[in-house]
Amino acid sequence: MSVLSVPKILRERLTDDGVDEFIAIIKSIEDDARRDSLAIAEERFEKRLIEETSRLDKRITEEASRLDKRITEEASRLDKRITEEISKLRVEMVEKFAQLETKMETKIAQLETKITSFKAEIIKWMFLFWVGQLMVVAGLIKWLR
Repeated sequence: MSVLSVPKILRERLTDDGVDEFIAIIKSIEDDARRDSLAIAEERFEKRLIEETSRLDKRITEEASRLDKRITEEASRLDKRITEEISKLRVEMVEKFAQLETKMETKIAQLETKITSFKAEIIKWMFLFWVGQLMVVAGLIKWLR
């Protein structure tokens, strides 16, 4: 607050009480002007704040929309890539299973061949053993007679 100095001539005409009242009126006018200035500044600030908030809300909405679109595109791209990779893996698995099946069939055929040859070998040795046994029994019968 500023200090008011009242000129001497005015002080003499208004008297001390008049000067005090005059100063009170000037201070009242100053206070009213200050309040009005603050109210106007506050209204301007609120208006500007609302405008900026609105602009910021709009910008945030646009950014959120853009990000949502980008996320959707990325998710779609990743989904497509995952589907392609799964399909490649399925093809590889089918090929590997086919190779395994072929190998197993080959090994089973080899085992069957070995088992067949082993059976023939066993039958041959059994036949020789039986022939030998028959000869021994025939020899014993001839010797005992």
